Amino acid sequence: MANTVAGKNDAELQQVAGPWKEAWRGFRKSKVAVVGMGIVIFFILLAIFGPLLTPQGINEQNLSQRLMPPSADHWMGTDDFGRDILSRIVYGARISLWVGFLAVVGSVVVGSILGILAGYYGKWVDTIISRIFDIMLAFPSILLAIAVVSVLGPSLRNALIAIAIINVPNFGRLIRSKVLSIKEDEYIMSAKAIGMKDNRILFSHILPNSMAPVIVQGTLAIATAIIEAAALGFLGLGAQAPSPEWGKMLADSRSYLTNAPWTMIFPGIAIMLTVLGFNLMGDGLRDALDPRMKS
Repeated sequence: MANTVAGKNDAELQQVAGPWKEAWRGFRKSKVAVVGMGIVIFFILLAIFGPLLTPQGINEQNLSQRLMPPSADHWMGTDDFGRDILSRIVYGARISLWVGFLAVVGSVVVGSILGILAGYYGKWVDTIISRIFDIMLAFPSILLAIAVVSVLGPSLRNALIAIAIINVPNFGRLIRSKVLSIKEDEYIMSAKAIGMKDNRILFSHILPNSMAPVIVQGTLAIATAIIEAAALGFLGLGAQAPSPEWGKMLADSRSYLTNAPWTMIFPGIAIMLTVLGFNLMGDGLRDALDPRMKS
């Protein structure tokens, strides 16, 4: 009897792991997606271990060396306060990735809950939640983020909250559409027929089977969140001085574009590469997890 139970458990685990193993094999076949993952891993490692290797502190000033071009002592030059740009970019990776991950996690949690409720229960619940999503999506995302930060006050934490709020409708509508198709499947109808409670159906059956598109959208949303955080920082509504956030670094370097272009070039490259990495990885995940994309 024990052997039979163990055999069934192994078979169930193989059925669960099978699609993910296949998706991983499909992901690895895409060289572009692997390159994107490599870029993302590089910046994650940079954020974790980079500050241990940086030559100077992020706020260590030396006015006698202000606006120095890239050299052996300062690989990316210095800014208008004589601070080492390489050190600030490395520390800025922590801020940008932290904002991107936390904002998307918040959006996924709230959006998934609202989307599940709207798709599963329908009727007036769906109407109210859908109309809220429609109202939020009627505004350009950056303008809505600016409005939220203006109410809460300029800071990195409030910028993170604003970015999470503006992305909730995207995940909510994605989950809602997925739930609408899944809840009509036979195994869901069978679960209802045997008297299984709604919360168990939602979180044990519907939610796990809705996560594939959320993973793809979440990866792409991290890239968007990093850009939005940089935009808010550039406008003075996100990270405040002397925080080495990449968007704030760009804003502080506007006056020196002609005589010290490296002060803007290197933070801009950091933003571009990070966003590119997440976008390439997200495209690879979409191709691997979406059966319609497979040849």
